[in-house]
Amino acid sequence: MRFVVVWSLLIAFVMAKEGMFRGNILLLDQNASDPVYSLPLNKYKKWLCEAELKDGKKAWFVSVKSMMQVYWHQPYFLKRGFLSAPIKAIYVQDYMTGEKIPAEKAVYLFGSRIVGPHGDELIPFATQQNAELFMIKNGGTKILPFQRLSKGLIRYLDM
Repeated sequence: MRFVVVWSLLIAFVMAKEGMFRGNILLLDQNASDPVYSLPLNKYKKWLCEAELKDGKKAWFVSVKSMMQVYWHQPYFLKRGFLSAPIKAIYVQDYMTGEKIPAEKAVYLFGSRIVGPHGDELIPFATQQNAELFMIKNGGTKILPFQRLSKGLIRYLDM
């Protein structure tokens, strides 16, 4: 009986762990660096963002701030060879769960005490509730939907 209980608990733990990490952004090139800040991506896996390009390739970024700079200035990055094709879709990770979500569906916490790989950062969350819970513990000024992100805000965060 004890054997069955132990194995059941072990299987439940493994299944829960697999479910927790399903949908994370997978970094295929462990030596890749961020195209904006030249930071090594494998050191900041919790902050990773991903862009799916129209040619089927992927580009990774060390933070939301970096990804949005490339997203809004694609001609510049295409011309210089940092992107092989225009961006088709962008993804972020919920900071609490690691869940990969479309950037347009996420909400972003501004003004938290938590600092990203390159200073002040927008922290992505899958839900308003996750952002509010995080904000209670770690502070924050505003929770913004994707539509409220702007070039000016990203420029401000980069100062």
